[in-house]
Amino acid sequence: MANPVLPSSGVLSPLGLDAVRLNPGFWGDRAALNREVTIAHCVEWEEREGWIPNFRGVRPRRGREFSDSETYKLLEAMAWADHPGLPALAETVAQAQEGDGYINTRWSGSRYTDFEWGHELYCYGHLIQAGVARLRMHGEDRLTQVAVRAADHVCRRFMEGTETCGHPVIEMALVELYRVTGVERYLEMARRFVERRGLPALADIPFGRAYYQDDIPVRQAQVFRGHAVRALYLASGVVDVAIETGDQELLKAVEEQWERTIARRTHLTGGMGSRHIDESFGEDYELPPDRAYNETCASIASIMLAHRLLLATGDVRYADLAERTMYNMLATGVALDGKSFFYANPLQVRVPATPLEGVNHAAEGGLRSPWFDVSCCPHNIARTLASLPAYVATSSGDGIQIHHHMPSEIRHDGLAVRVETGYPWKGSVSVRVLEGGAGRIGLRVPAWATDATLARVPVSSPDAPLEESPAVRPVDPGYAYVEGPWRAGDEIRLELPMAPRWTFPDRRIDALRGSAAVERGPLVYCAESVADEPPLGDLTARVQPPVEHEADGAVELEVEASLGSGDGGGWPYAPASNGRVSSADVTLRLVPYHRWGNRGPATMRVWLPI
Repeated sequence: MANPVLPSSGVLSPLGLDAVRLNPGFWGDRAALNREVTIAHCVEWEEREGWIPNFRGVRPRRGREFSDSETYKLLEAMAWADHPGLPALAETVAQAQEGDGYINTRWSGSRYTDFEWGHELYCYGHLIQAGVARLRMHGEDRLTQVAVRAADHVCRRFMEGTETCGHPVIEMALVELYRVTGVERYLEMARRFVERRGLPALADIPFGRAYYQDDIPVRQAQVFRGHAVRALYLASGVVDVAIETGDQELLKAVEEQWERTIARRTHLTGGMGSRHIDESFGEDYELPPDRAYNETCASIASIMLAHRLLLATGDVRYADLAERTMYNMLATGVALDGKSFFYANPLQVRVPATPLEGVNHAAEGGLRSPWFDVSCCPHNIARTLASLPAYVATSSGDGIQIHHHMPSEIRHDGLAVRVETGYPWKGSVSVRVLEGGAGRIGLRVPAWATDATLARVPVSSPDAPLEESPAVRPVDPGYAYVEGPWRAGDEIRLELPMAPRWTFPDRRIDALRGSAAVERGPLVYCAESVADEPPLGDLTARVQPPVEHEADGAVELEVEASLGSGDGGGWPYAPASNGRVSSADVTLRLVPYHRWGNRGPATMRVWLPI
């Protein structure tokens, strides 16, 4: 089955790219743009920056010590997208592999001398994931041979001892290779890597061992901490190991860590990682909007983890978090043209960034850039969008479940359905049966959709208006199931309430007191101000129902607010508020957070003082 995650057991079984096809729409358009534009963009920049030439032996070597991994992520994206450029790039990579399976353009000749920062096993992990993608989409070829030889080298070198890598990813890669090949040593190697972490297995560093989750064993951790991408990749691998070894204690540990992290260390957008200095989670409720790092890669890792936990447990909370992160982080990470990206994703930008056309050396938020010194995010976006159909739906013993409402066609066990929707702009979701069959169909009702309705319209009355159908019933958040059997032409109609809503932060989030945000459907909104528009620094919004209007195929909102002018004095502290020198009532335009930054450098804020 063509799927990036294919566990041998769990409450739900994923439906892969061979069972789900995206049609034009919010995500289908992005997936097509990814295949046609973004992948080619990544190839062009990797050639320009020397990362692909590194595999050809061009010297001096260019790029960071982990730049090989970006080429491997690019190969994975190509594999899922069935991209014609894959064979040539795979052959280039294959030429750099050494006789015993070792491959690394940075450390060849001085192998395994820096487990803390060297990223050798991390690079193998992404190579193996690319090989798994190719095996499942195409079968054995040059790329899969390279990946298997690398995995065999890892097992020979690391099966004994206590060594591991400062950046997890090898764990979930080895488990997935085990799943596709049935070779037990890959699973055992992954299990040992998981159990070694926190003994400790790595040297201490200025950030502390928590930076790479080596401070305490996985089973003893209470919450995700340290470098956000590392923590979420590790947790994903731990879930994979737990499922394949039947270790319920290990699975439960990750579930509890996820729960506390979502409750205390996650931003409204689903972003994770509050600190810039070490790209890490902060402490509980340390969620500043302006200094939120929220790396795009961390959001993708969060989606990967939530998807695994969903498959393992069937708990709707994981699908809800995945959706929030997909629409407000994954979609934000790439511009509408598919050729520039965000690395960090703050929820407030005070000063417009300075435009640039070349490499962004800072990787800070506020500027969509065509490339970065560390360009993990463009490649992660590319491979995620290429494999996105695999996240849409699952099956169980009694039917299928549709977790993400995207225009698509889904086929399983003789049943075929077409999903039609204008989501996330519109709340109507239609599931029409193309080929009949047995089993029930489940549709996810998001946690925010407290007034949703559902109707089954039999083929005998396919044109019956929803409001006239006697089958209409209210449904609560969670999964709404409709029983089969099904005939071609049968339809399910789900109506989700899409009225904008004000959202207020937990009082323990100090940085957000006195503010509120606006959401509509799965989307978080923000105020954005480009160069010729009023600045957003001295802003007070009124908590009144936002007004909707359509713009460029999207839904934008308007709220009433006051904008101040003047600084109110030379000292910002006083027995009573200094107040504003003057203020003016304005209609404040709010745009979906994922669309901000497409009009050029801008200030922006999600949380509005009220």
